[in-house]
Amino acid sequence: MGKLSGITVVDLTQFLPGPAMTVMMADQGARVIKIEPRGGEPVRSQAPFENGQSIWFSNLNRGKESRVLDLKSDDGKAALRALIAEADVFVEGFRPGVMKRLGFDYPAVRALNPRIVYCSISAFGQEGELAHHPAHDMAVQALAGFMSVNDGPDGTPAVPGAPSADLAAGLTALSAVLMALIGREKTGEGDYIDVAMFDSLLPWCAHTAGSAIAGGPSPKSSEQRSLGGAGFYQVYQTSDGRHVVLGGREIKFATNLLTALGRPDLIALAEQEAGPVQAPLIAYLRETFLTKSRDEWVAWFHDKDVAFAPVLDFREALDEPHVAQRGLLVEADGRHHIAPPIRFAGEAPWVPGTVPELGEG
Repeated sequence: MGKLSGITVVDLTQFLPGPAMTVMMADQGARVIKIEPRGGEPVRSQAPFENGQSIWFSNLNRGKESRVLDLKSDDGKAALRALIAEADVFVEGFRPGVMKRLGFDYPAVRALNPRIVYCSISAFGQEGELAHHPAHDMAVQALAGFMSVNDGPDGTPAVPGAPSADLAAGLTALSAVLMALIGREKTGEGDYIDVAMFDSLLPWCAHTAGSAIAGGPSPKSSEQRSLGGAGFYQVYQTSDGRHVVLGGREIKFATNLLTALGRPDLIALAEQEAGPVQAPLIAYLRETFLTKSRDEWVAWFHDKDVAFAPVLDFREALDEPHVAQRGLLVEADGRHHIAPPIRFAGEAPWVPGTVPELGEG
């Protein structure tokens, strides 16, 4: 019995933001009915595969039911109306205007079930100049300013390694829906939620874009403590062509490391503002880290209280003992799943829900 047992979700979403939201609900016992077109969600065909299913699809759609409905047909519409009548939550991820054309915008759905919590997830929201602009994660990151600081030393933006806008929207949508369900307990009424990837990502710059937020210039990575302008929040190459990071700017970490390296004279530089003044410190650390291999540095740092880490690839990261100790990678039905990060005291060990075949209720 999960925390959301008894909650029924009608899920019309695909790809990342919506499925990431609804799989968290399914993992906690909600009944999630995934509505798919006749050919199935496109992610079903995304390699790589494990035991006959896309790994991407398996990890974002386990524990759900699959229903194939043609929402342009009378039968499909009737079937969806029947599901809505008994649902608590309705989630859709189409471009603005699509649900109205299909006859399932919020007023129409609310008329069928006034208690339903209806959540729309889109790139830029249901209204505004960009509402109808097509975009996936990277375009949203670009328009929100984040790509400008996702750059290398030469200032060239790089393709982001994490779909931050997608997953920020999924987390925001989950939070909003849970708030609305709590509110429904007080009022008996459902609600409508307009979640945008752009809106969801924007607050993530509060600690780095303060000058721009206040109406001033945009930050430069080379001058920001969290973006590459500080010696103790920085990536360094090692002698074997791999990399390590210093990931903690507190002066105690700088003191511990620079003392161990025999350069306490550089501690004062670590206390300075990020930017050009720290350049000599960064240059020294770059030169120093090139003297040993990545794994030699791991061994060297073992007994030192410094926020240090090797840069691992995903194979190395998933093979780390920590992953097994925390139960973060679970195998079931011949498929591997990343375990949900939400867990509660006293719960039995998590077991992945079954991954539905197309049309499998």
